[in-house]
Amino acid sequence: MEGECCTSTSTRNAENKRKSREQHHHQQQGKPYRGIRMRKWGKWVAEIREPNKRSRIWLGSYTTPIAAARAYDTAVFYLRGPSARLNFPELIFQDGDLRDMSAASIRKKATEVGARVDALEVALHASESESNSNSNSNSARLSEKPDLNKYPNPESSDEDQ
Repeated sequence: MEGECCTSTSTRNAENKRKSREQHHHQQQGKPYRGIRMRKWGKWVAEIREPNKRSRIWLGSYTTPIAAARAYDTAVFYLRGPSARLNFPELIFQDGDLRDMSAASIRKKATEVGARVDALEVALHASESESNSNSNSNSARLSEKPDLNKYPNPESSDEDQ
């Protein structure tokens, strides 16, 4: 009987750990990248804790989560080196040796990268939405049904379109 009690307790502990991992996974689905969070009004912010300190380095506020994640990646790379866990390990740009850098210089590099990525992402989304609105207006014009009881107007011929 004693063996059964211990087995059921260990089984319960394993099940609780599994449930805890599942809950953690579901919480992470709302936060797409490491080191970032979303403000109530929709901006994405990035910050990182300094090693062996309680203070944090503010990395900025961005329009897109990718820009905030890239800023975080830059900072964590300079703080922890090549072994750091990155959101985009294939995109890190190493521009020299990893020497001890101040929090201010890490913040400056991270915000430069984040701002550059944010500008590119916003421009990309703007061009996508512009092309979508153009295709929607073209398809709306094509989907209009002609009045078959009306004589064609030579000014609105197919050659003009």
